[in-house]
Amino acid sequence: MMNVEEEVGRLREEIKRLGQLQSDGSYKVTFGVLFNDDRCANIFEALVGTLRAAKKRKIVAYDGELLLQGVHDNVVITLMPPPAPSTATE
Repeated sequence: MMNVEEEVGRLREEIKRLGQLQSDGSYKVTFGVLFNDDRCANIFEALVGTLRAAKKRKIVAYDGELLLQGVHDNVVITLMPPPAPSTATE
């Protein structure tokens, strides 16, 4: 069983895999894409719970509290860009 931190870390990877990179370094993906992805379904026992935990930690942002499959498939989930290090090497 993964702990919450691990799940949130995995969620970041999956959003990067499935989402679209934005000019500010964030990634955007809709809830429906995440929810209907086989790999996500296998990883996350409770995707909605993991999303809420990530939102509380300001790792992702989206409108609403509870996301429901079908109802909220078009809700955009934004993976926030990593904080810029003071000395960027990239």
